[in-house]
Amino acid sequence: VQLQAFGGGSVQAGDSLRLSCAASGCTLSSNVVGWFRQAPGKEREFVAAISWSGGSTSYANSVKGRFTISRDNTKNTVYLQMNSLKPEDTAVYYCVARQATVIRFDRQAYNDWGQGTQVTVSS
Repeated sequence: VQLQAFGGGSVQAGDSLRLSCAASGCTLSSNVVGWFRQAPGKEREFVAAISWSGGSTSYANSVKGRFTISRDNTKNTVYLQMNSLKPEDTAVYYCVARQATVIRFDRQAYNDWGQGTQVTVSS
């Protein structure tokens, strides 16, 4: 699966952004697709994921209630709507996929990674 992420940018605290991840090379009917992020000097961490077939979702505690992950079957695209952004959300965001239906939180479980997109939130 080839993944291409869009939508990063620089915003103020409290603003919103929507990231998009377009998948190509295969359909995602048997995949989990999600997002990780990496801030400067920190480990890459799980943000959110969605099971394509069943639509179940999982979120990191730090973004729960502020971020929403969704999918568009017709466009083979996953979205991450990020509201009430905080400076600590500043990171490079990576779109990921794994050929399974169970959501995992460890980066090693994801074998397909897109290029990162920078999100910068200033206070």
